[in-house]
Amino acid sequence: MHVVERIGQVISKYFALIVIFVSVTAFLVPGAFTWIQPHITFLLGVIMFGMGLTMKASDFAIVAKRPTPVIIGVVAQFVLMPGIAFALTQVFNLPYELAVGVILVGACPGGTASNVMVFLAKGDLPLSVAMTSISTLLAPIMTPAIMFLLASQWVDVDPGSMFMSIVNVIIIPIALGILLRRFLPGTVDKSVGALPLVSILAILAIVTAVVAVNKDNLAVTAGILFIVVLLHNTFGLLLGYVTAWLFKLDETKKRAVSIEIGMQNSGLGASLATTYFEPITALPSAIFSVIHNITGPIMVSIWSKKPVEK
Repeated sequence: MHVVERIGQVISKYFALIVIFVSVTAFLVPGAFTWIQPHITFLLGVIMFGMGLTMKASDFAIVAKRPTPVIIGVVAQFVLMPGIAFALTQVFNLPYELAVGVILVGACPGGTASNVMVFLAKGDLPLSVAMTSISTLLAPIMTPAIMFLLASQWVDVDPGSMFMSIVNVIIIPIALGILLRRFLPGTVDKSVGALPLVSILAILAIVTAVVAVNKDNLAVTAGILFIVVLLHNTFGLLLGYVTAWLFKLDETKKRAVSIEIGMQNSGLGASLATTYFEPITALPSAIFSVIHNITGPIMVSIWSKKPVEK
């Protein structure tokens, strides 16, 4: 198990480079990865199950004790990222398939990797964990509602069906993970060290599948889509920090809110895109997975060297 943990730590350290490498490989040799596409939903379920295994009742205690920062962060999560996404689709006049994909990743909850980034950036880790947990639990309602509001002008959006899909792929695996930790804590504690590696491999598999299936589309749209996704992520990080500043939160909370808002659950975006829309719609989620694993460590490198002002 220690070997597995060590491998996971090494891969986590160089994850940005690895995800770029596997994406290029999938683009050059798509046939080796297209078989993964039908399993994207299962892979996301595995990631969410792992998240459930790490969740404790104490993760939600902060909501009861100090609800204001969590409420501010979660509301900003579901307002800023979809709003930025919609604005960018209009400014760049994206084809509707890509526009829907950009909005979809913006409508997703925070990504699980954000907690690690907040910790390394000397941010408020309990706030980060609470934001990830609450936004994830709200996703079955918020994500379909946002998609219906912003994307139904281009495609048919079935909020009820999407609600059930998110429950099946996120809420049920998380609940199973929580229950397993509750009733078999010893077993979970022995295996939890392997979870980062499992989650990383699942994310890499999702990214390679989306890239492989969309090789031809990616060759045409990569440039403009990369710019749009980079702006989406960057504005999310920036406006998340500004929002926390406007509400006079302290520096640790500003960093947590910024990273939480800027890092999305792109795996959910890819899963929903492949289930409900055209394959090309999953591309923004795949590229976002690459981008936020580059900008996140950049923010960590900046903030980890700066003292936290009280």
